[in-house]
This record gives sequence, structure tokens and C-alpha cells, in this order.
Amino acid sequence: MDIHRILAELRSEQQRLQEAILTIERLATGTLGKRRGRPPKWMESANMAAGKAESAPRAAGKKRRAFSAATRKRMAEAQRKRWASRKAKAAAA
Repeated sequence: MDIHRILAELRSEQQRLQEAILTIERLATGTLGKRRGRPPKWMESANMAAGKAESAPRAAGKKRRAFSAATRKRMAEAQRKRWASRKAKAAAA
């Protein structure tokens, strides 16, 4: 029996248990009410480790709607017109 190896295994097990306890404590404190905003990094990594796909980026598979060239041209002209009117008001003031 190698006592040093056994001690090393016990210490690694102790570390894993402490991490599990810490994660459960964090989750328990987070259930007091509804959170607002983005979840913290530790919760995201915990969800990924648990195999939940919710914390994966959703925009990765989402396609953007493409505008036609004519639509882009109309939008650009409208924006130029808005900026021209804004510059004219600023110059008058």
C-alpha cells in the first residue's frame, strides 16, 4: 500500500467535494427570487458541465434576414436625408 498515493487521491476527492458543495450553495442562494440579467460565468460553466444546452450561444445557428440591393439603397438614402436635416438644424442654431 502506497500511503502517499492514497493521500493524494483523498485530497483530490476532498477538492471535488468542496467544489460540489460550493456550486450547490451558489445555486441555493440564487433560488431566493427571480434573477434579472445575464447569469454569472460560474453558472454558465456549471450548466455546460451538467449538459444543459440552454447556456450555449443561440445566435450561432440563427440566420439573418438579407435585404435586397434596392432595399439597402432606399435605407441608405433615407439615412442620408435624416443626417442632412440634422446637420441643417445644427448649422441654423
